[in-house]
Order: sequence, then C-alpha cells, then structure tokens
Amino acid sequence: MTLMTLVLIAWVMWKVPPVPGSREGRRQAGLREVWAMPGVAAVLVTTLLFVLGHNILYTYIAPYLIGVGLGARVDVALLAFGLASIPGIALAGWLVDRWMRTLVLGSILAFGAAILMLGLAGGAAWCVHAGVALWGLAFGGAPTLFQTASANAAGDSADVAQSFIVTVWNLGIAGGGVLGGLVLDGPGAAALPWAALLALLGAWFAAWLARAAGFPAIGRA
Repeated sequence: MTLMTLVLIAWVMWKVPPVPGSREGRRQAGLREVWAMPGVAAVLVTTLLFVLGHNILYTYIAPYLIGVGLGARVDVALLAFGLASIPGIALAGWLVDRWMRTLVLGSILAFGAAILMLGLAGGAAWCVHAGVALWGLAFGGAPTLFQTASANAAGDSADVAQSFIVTVWNLGIAGGGVLGGLVLDGPGAAALPWAALLALLGAWFAAWLARAAGFPAIGRA
C-alpha cells in the first residue's frame, strides 16, 4: 500500500494540472450559506439515503447470506461486489461531467434492481451472486458522482460542500448499521433487502426532483 501510494503521488504530480488557489482575503461562505445554495441540499439528501440503503444490507450481508443458505460463501459474495465495483468507478470517472444525472438515476435504479434480485432470490445462488455483482457495479461510482455533484452545486465553496458529503456519508453508515440491526432483531435477515429498498426509493425521488440544480439534466462543459 505504501508503494502504491508513492506511485500515485508521483502520477498526480506529473499528470494532474494545477488549479488557482483562493484569492487572498476572499470570504469563505459559511455552512448555512452553502446548505442554502441551489442543489446542495438535494445532493446531500440523495447521498444520505443511498448510503443508508447500502449499509442497511451491506453491514449485515453475512446474516442475509446465512438466511438464504449461502453462509459459507460470504467471501465469494464480497469478491463479486468488489470486482464489479471497479468498472462502476471507471464508468463514473469517464462520464460524470457529461452524464451526471443519467448516471445517478441509473445507479440508483441498478441498485434497486439488485436488491429485488436479492429479496426474491430465495436459495438460488446464481441470483444472489448476480444481484451482489450488480449492486457492486451500481455502488462503485457513487462517491465520484455525489462528490462531483456537490462540488458543482457549491461552486467556489466546494470544500465546504465536501465536508457536508463526508458527514452525511458517515451518518448513512451509522444509520444503516442501526436500522439494519433493528430489522435483523425484528423481522429478520430476510427483510433487510426490503428495508434497504425503501431508502433507495427516497434517494431516487430526491435525485429525480433535483432536475434544475443538484443533478441537472445538462452536464458541465
């Protein structure tokens, strides 16, 4: 990891172009001002619900797999998720500036389809692993998409918006763990996909409504 980090530092210094810094004496927008900027709140709500849905299921993926008779294949499921996330990352990085809205709505829909596969799979191993792979593909580019959307919406105050993104992302992780635990302790592991799907429905509607700002229909030049 250290060697890879050094290589990455060298590559960034070589390939990433410099950008101008902040003007001396320029006033930094406050948290309330950034939150009130058009599109910022919509991006944050979408991010929170998307990550919440992800972590409701991902945190308790082992109990879910045990419940469908695949408790001995947790490693295979996680490998499928990780490998499938790689093309998702590449696709988001390649198209994020031109197809932001399409990618966000598409990733939420793909994630929802994956959850339906998991919820309806029963004990079919192929359906579970295919659903997990589709889930990984949909989730891989999410950090790129949401961070870029928040930066676009906040403009010169992108660094403040990024701090919001980090906060809601961590809230989604924590909230997913709590809500998933309540579902697991109540209805049981079989209900985890359906609880996650409810959060994703909220994320999709939040992104869909943010057509003018947040996830605009027209990408950046």
